[in-house]
Amino acid sequence: MESILIQVTGVDNPGITAELMGILGKAKARMLNIQQVVVGKTLSLSLQVSLSDQTHPVLKDLLFKAHELGVHLDFQMLDESIEEKSEGLQRYALTLLASELRPEALHQVTSVLAKHNWNIDTISSLGERPVSCLELVLSADPSTLDAVKSELVSLVGDSGVDFAIQEEGLLRRAKRLVVLDMDSTLIQQEIIDELAALHGVKDKVSEITHRAMNGELDFEQSLRARVGLLKGAPESVFTEVRSQIELTEGARRFCRVLKRLGYKLAVISGGFIEVVGPIAHELGLDYHFANRLEVQEGVLTGKLVGPIVGPQRKADLVDSLAQQEGIDLSQVIAIGDGANDLPMLALAGLGIAFNAKPAVQKEASTAINQRSLVSVLYLLGLRGEEVLELEKKL
Repeated sequence: MESILIQVTGVDNPGITAELMGILGKAKARMLNIQQVVVGKTLSLSLQVSLSDQTHPVLKDLLFKAHELGVHLDFQMLDESIEEKSEGLQRYALTLLASELRPEALHQVTSVLAKHNWNIDTISSLGERPVSCLELVLSADPSTLDAVKSELVSLVGDSGVDFAIQEEGLLRRAKRLVVLDMDSTLIQQEIIDELAALHGVKDKVSEITHRAMNGELDFEQSLRARVGLLKGAPESVFTEVRSQIELTEGARRFCRVLKRLGYKLAVISGGFIEVVGPIAHELGLDYHFANRLEVQEGVLTGKLVGPIVGPQRKADLVDSLAQQEGIDLSQVIAIGDGANDLPMLALAGLGIAFNAKPAVQKEASTAINQRSLVSVLYLLGLRGEEVLELEKKL
């Protein structure tokens, strides 16, 4: 049996594939692979088939039929030894995101891939025009993964292009639980800063936050110190803060689409349940966790009630939710922006640093600096038109 690659290009019309398949069917050909795409009005069809030794009559019939259909058909015999070289290679999905992906950016990225012998199997546009998101399915030696990631980080860091590399396969599309941080991820503000501003202690709270970021205080120390400054604030500040909350661009669409697709959604926040809870309810989230401020006689005491939702607690809750939902951690997506999110980002199958601090982006496996949360949907392989079509049905 001979393996042959048949390539068909030309103006697309209904029936082209059917006519060619009819000829191959009569010849008892075995179809080994097929890819078809239409860009604009141009058809590109690639077929890998195996035929008996009597190939020439079949190829002649295909050429005549292609001429009759007004398309160009070419073919080549495949060397089976070339296919054997693919053994031992891993397939990866590389997602590129930007407000607009330009040829020069793709040139830089693909040059890095070529340098490390990463072969591009397919390129698909997931975003809307002009091209804003591309998905490249690649075959590569797994031992070169870290080197490629490192070079891409240094390459795209200042170009406005974000990337994510995931192992290509069923698990990439089998994510079932999405866990988000609240402050500066699901919403644009930091809840404690908003509370502090209303109570007139924002500068003092910011100073403690700065010390924590410099490593002078750990998360729990800094949280207790900042909460202490809220002592005496009226309980009504929660209502005032909630009225000022600004959701991150695309947050509603992001949640609606994922819920429609059957995902479970959770928010795990180092903020406060009095603000987090109503927002989670508004967005239809399945779970929400946050710290609780003590209130006595309608006034904040400056103390916390119950366990603190810090870095390790966030990771523990992710693990607990996965067990509760009966799924593997590889099926979890975690999204956050702060250092206290790193443990849960590391634990999840896909951990995304979303518009995060530089130190967090450096530690996280995937970083996105796009304005809209909808961009995360592309990492699941969803296309822009699919998202729009789904929203029409909501």
